[in-house]
Amino acid sequence: MEKAMATFDKGTVCSAWNYSASRLVTGSADGTVVVFDSLDPSSSSTSLTRTSNFKAHEAAIFKIVWVPPEYGDSIACICSDGSSSLWEEVVEDAQPLQWKLSKHFKSNSSQILDIQFGNSSSGLKMIAAFSDGNVKVYELMDPLDLKSWQLQAEFQNVIDSISTVRKAACLSASISWNPNRGERQQSSFVLAFRSDTPQLDSAKVWEFDRAHQRWLPVAELALEADKGDGVYAVAWAQNIGRPYEVIAVATQKGIAIWRLGLNPDSDGRLSTERVALLSGHNSEVWDMEWDMGGMTLASTGKDGMVRLWQSNLNGVWHQHAAFEPTS
Repeated sequence: MEKAMATFDKGTVCSAWNYSASRLVTGSADGTVVVFDSLDPSSSSTSLTRTSNFKAHEAAIFKIVWVPPEYGDSIACICSDGSSSLWEEVVEDAQPLQWKLSKHFKSNSSQILDIQFGNSSSGLKMIAAFSDGNVKVYELMDPLDLKSWQLQAEFQNVIDSISTVRKAACLSASISWNPNRGERQQSSFVLAFRSDTPQLDSAKVWEFDRAHQRWLPVAELALEADKGDGVYAVAWAQNIGRPYEVIAVATQKGIAIWRLGLNPDSDGRLSTERVALLSGHNSEVWDMEWDMGGMTLASTGKDGMVRLWQSNLNGVWHQHAAFEPTS
């Protein structure tokens, strides 16, 4: 008989799993954050125990993201009022562990749609996408202080500066940081919007140019006929020995699996190839995530199903499994 790992409160909207610590965090429509822990990681039991429950916002929390574990146990909450906040688990004056607000980000003119964190050679970066189509990159100035963020760059998700958009209305955004870190490898991420402005929508890979200290678009993950399609989600796979990167991009047409070359051409662009278009949800895809080896893609969508996708030895992608809600 199947056993639930954890029971969520009514009104729970989002969740995020911490692989390094076997922790789960959820956010609710009433602004509450709940943290679950595996109290005995060595046990064969997979049950989680509620260890923290606190009110983080007055507005609904629609997304939660864990900060990389090197910077402590910290989360970012994105809220329906357009703001976001960073919370850190700390010990104060011999008191039990408790979550404290470290930083609050608020934009007067636009709403924060997505946030992702990534490590680079210079430290921790935070990428934020806004409802007006702008992207901001923040850099943590002091690794021991999550309050010390500085704006490093601001740009729009377009291939060339001529296409800069003055006014845009974006419904959602999705960011995925390149999880593959090498000494020679530049910091990079993939970003896409779902908006009223086709130039912003298609998934684009951004890479940091150390020589000129700026972010540059190095690839666009869309066929010519599909460049106006809004994107629901993107996910960059772990790379264990492949001579190319693999990135998943979900649109209304399905989940496209892209291969991204590693060697730039004379213009600094990376080669792209769409190797599969997966259809199974037949509806919006809400979220996607790769396993730790970058071999299996999990997706979930409006149809309420969780689907697992893999490629066989011949490189043909197929649905490996599908799970229905238990209740």
